[in-house]
Amino acid sequence: MSDAGSRSEVPPERLRVHVDRPVRPDRALVLYWMIAYRRLDFNFALQRAVDWARDLDRPLLVLEPLRCGYRWASDRHHRFVLDGMADHRRRLEGSRVGYHPYVEPTPGAGRGLLETLARRACVVVTDDWPCFFLPRVVRAAASALDVRLELVDSNGLYPVRATDRVFNTARSFRRHLQGELAPWMERFPREHPLVGDPLPQAGPLPREILDRWPAAGPELLDPAGEGLAELPIDHDVPPVPFRGGPGPGAEVLASFVEERLGRYAASGSDPDADATSGLSPWLHFGHLSAHAVFRAVAEREGWSPDRLSGRPDGKRSG
Repeated sequence: MSDAGSRSEVPPERLRVHVDRPVRPDRALVLYWMIAYRRLDFNFALQRAVDWARDLDRPLLVLEPLRCGYRWASDRHHRFVLDGMADHRRRLEGSRVGYHPYVEPTPGAGRGLLETLARRACVVVTDDWPCFFLPRVVRAAASALDVRLELVDSNGLYPVRATDRVFNTARSFRRHLQGELAPWMERFPREHPLVGDPLPQAGPLPREILDRWPAAGPELLDPAGEGLAELPIDHDVPPVPFRGGPGPGAEVLASFVEERLGRYAASGSDPDADATSGLSPWLHFGHLSAHAVFRAVAEREGWSPDRLSGRPDGKRSG
C-alpha cells in the first residue's frame, strides 16, 4: 500500500490528521463523513476520500447525517439540508459509490452510527469546519475511533490554516489576502472528484446497521413527504419557498452571473436593486463551493489569476 498523501492533490495546508491511528487496509471500505461540505463537486474532503479509495482499492461510502437536537433545528433548516440529500441520492443512485443519508428521528438516536461504520473502514475522512457545534462533534468522535481520521479544509479559496496570524479587523485580513491569495486562486479542488478511474462497487450495508439507523426515505427527502412533521424540531419556522441542494444552488449561481453580476459592483449594497448574488443559503449549508462561485465569475468576466502578475506566463516579476 502506498500513502495516499504522496499522490493526493489536496494541499497539505488543507489536511490534518485528527486521530493518528493506523490506516487499516484489510477493512471493507473508505468512509467519508460529510458534515459541512454537503456537495459532490469542488470538495477537497470528498476528493481526499476518493484518493484513499483508489489507493486502497476499496469502495467509498458517503455518510451524510442530520441531527435533530442541535440549536435552531427547525423545518426551515432541516428542509434545506434534506433537499441536498435528495440531490445526492439522485446523483449517486446506480453509481459505484455508497450513500447513506441518515436523519435522526429523536435526539441522540444517531449515537454510535459513525463508530459502527468506522469499524468497517480503512480510513475515515471528514470536513474541517471550524464553526457551530461541528468541532465538538469531531472531538467527541475521536476518542471512539480505532482508525485514522483526517480532517480536510474545503471552506474557501484561502486555507484556514495557511497562516497562524490572528486578524482583529476585516481590513487587516483583506490586506493579508492581497499579498497571499494569488497562488491559491489556481489550487482548486477537482470539479467532479468522483469522475475518473472507476471505484470498486460499494455493497449494501449490513441489515443490523440499516435496522438501527435506516437511510432517509421519500417521506423525508421528498418535499411533499410528511416525515418532516414527525420530527421533534421547531415547526413554527417554516421552510423557505425555494429548494436547497447543490442543483438549485448552481442554478442561482448561473442566474446571478448572467443577469445580476454586471450590476453588483454599483448596486450590490442597495436592497431594492436586486443586484446581490442570493447565494448565501447554499454557501452556508455547504451545497455550493466558493471555488465554484469564483470560477463562474472569473469565466464570465474573462479574468485569470495571471493578470495579477502582469505577465502572460503568470510568473511574478521581481
